[in-house]
Amino acid sequence: MKTRITDLLGCQYPVIQGGMAWVAEYHLAAAVSEAGGIGLIGAASAPPEVVREQIRKTKELTDKPFGVNVMLLNPNAPEVAKVVVEEGVKIVTTGAGNPGKFMEMWKQAGVTVIPVVASVAMAKMMERAGADAVVAEGMESGGHIGSQTTMTLVPQVVDAVTIPVIAAGGIADGRGMAAAMMLGAEGVQMGTRFVVAKESIVHQNYKERIIKAKDIDSEVTGMSTGHPIRVLRNQMTREYLKLEKEGASFEELEQLTLGSLRKAVIEGDAVHGSLMAGQSAGLVKKEQTCQEIIEEVVTGARALLAGRK
Repeated sequence: MKTRITDLLGCQYPVIQGGMAWVAEYHLAAAVSEAGGIGLIGAASAPPEVVREQIRKTKELTDKPFGVNVMLLNPNAPEVAKVVVEEGVKIVTTGAGNPGKFMEMWKQAGVTVIPVVASVAMAKMMERAGADAVVAEGMESGGHIGSQTTMTLVPQVVDAVTIPVIAAGGIADGRGMAAAMMLGAEGVQMGTRFVVAKESIVHQNYKERIIKAKDIDSEVTGMSTGHPIRVLRNQMTREYLKLEKEGASFEELEQLTLGSLRKAVIEGDAVHGSLMAGQSAGLVKKEQTCQEIIEEVVTGARALLAGRK
């Protein structure tokens, strides 16, 4: 399955693993890259030296291309941006902001820059800033979300820019990948499906909640704060939404979720932890290796795009 994305990134399949905080670490990133996709290390708010260590450990497990997701709101972002260059990483995805101030440094180092965007305006701005491609992410995705659906956002972004577009949000199988390609995308990014990969370090309790999730089991918290986040519903989300309804302050709401993602990923707290997952959770039925996931998705998409059922 060759597209401008496979040419650009030097991978076998145009499948990228989402740069999820706490989840996207070196075991998962290396396994996805080894399986022919592009694995990402989610830098999130990690200290620069931790990111450096993650990059080095990924290199020990694979010689295939992989990248780092740089969260631009992170106060450490300038240092992490430098670590990427110092360690010779050639692919960067960015979230929560404009990577413009790092673009020259990355370009000089031969880094391919792929911002995640949630609107046509942001996609155009990123193309002007020198981005090599964009990830158009719909609100079906897990974690921080925008307000457009994948089905409407992707074709509009494809029409608005000349650089390749990667679709994200609600994609978990071959049907989703085929649909994304029909909308004009040249690759897909998946997060939720990889959370339950055998190589993922996510606690089994978290994985089980995704595997057992139904179509209506995700919830969006933080609409009142301007930072909406999609998670699976549990006691924490019920408390959060109740506080939101009562007009609680941003500080109160922040207090409730402090450290909640780590609780879910590392400690397996499915009651008070933040179980970030997209609406595609209802499509995820079992734990598989990254190799099995990618081959199943690509084979399914290929058959549909060739006109077979």
